[in-house]
Amino acid sequence: MNWITNYVRPRINSIFSRRETPENLWSKCDSCGTMLFHREISDNLNVCTNCGHHMHITPRDRFHALFDGGIFKEVAVPEPLPDPLHFRDQKRYPDRMRAAQKQTGEKEAMLVGIGEIGRTPIVAVAQDFSFMGGSMGMYVGNAIIAAAEEAVRLGRPLILFSAAGGARMQEGILSLMQMPRTTVAVQMLKEAGLPYIVVLTHPTTGGVTASYAMLGDVQIAEPNALICFAGPRVIEQTIREKLPEGFQRAEYLLEHGMLDRVIDRRKMRDELIVLTRLLMKMPPPVWGELPAPGDAAPPGQAPAQP
Repeated sequence: MNWITNYVRPRINSIFSRRETPENLWSKCDSCGTMLFHREISDNLNVCTNCGHHMHITPRDRFHALFDGGIFKEVAVPEPLPDPLHFRDQKRYPDRMRAAQKQTGEKEAMLVGIGEIGRTPIVAVAQDFSFMGGSMGMYVGNAIIAAAEEAVRLGRPLILFSAAGGARMQEGILSLMQMPRTTVAVQMLKEAGLPYIVVLTHPTTGGVTASYAMLGDVQIAEPNALICFAGPRVIEQTIREKLPEGFQRAEYLLEHGMLDRVIDRRKMRDELIVLTRLLMKMPPPVWGELPAPGDAAPPGQAPAQP
């Protein structure tokens, strides 16, 4: 037996040929169970290619797909008190915040951005359900007010993507106070004659549904999104009756007049371009490949040469 050939060389080859395989290359669809490659999911805006199930998407990824060229500018949001009630359950509130920030890579549960969609200037706000269930705290209230003020200042429509489990219990009554505060912010837009479009995503519940999420001039939802104040299990236990099939889902609410449209996420951008231009009394959109906003030349001026 040749010890070098039969043992040493294979051992060396095995050491140098090892490759670390990332754990997040494949994801399983929650609805049909299909295993999906991560690039396939991201290219399809986190919509299952087999059954069309709309999976969670972060506000930042949503904005990259929404704005022209994926270019947008973040709007600064005033920072609230970090722990106004010194709340503690199994963990201290600041510890939960730090864990959520580490998990999501975001400062809070809402992102505000300004940019263009189909050459239509807008202000957009999106909630992140993965950040403490997208719960509505003081920061979320501040974000919506900042977005409304920016929309009024620039004369742009406001588009909001909601995704929340309701109010943030760690902030108690201060969280519930965001319901009237955000209602006033929406009223600012109406008095300025600016459109307010709401896209309800899965899930939108609790105090969010009871305030800014249901005050849009146009109410759109993603397919099969749960939209409610109290969940179906709570209602069933209260009235002790079986609820209709699909109760509180987007399609059910559309049939009963609570929504205007149910739109696939992959078609949402085109729908929002048409709506915003219509409500702002602008010419119809021109479809096709558009350059990034920074590459566009002013009217009557030739594009800059590279």
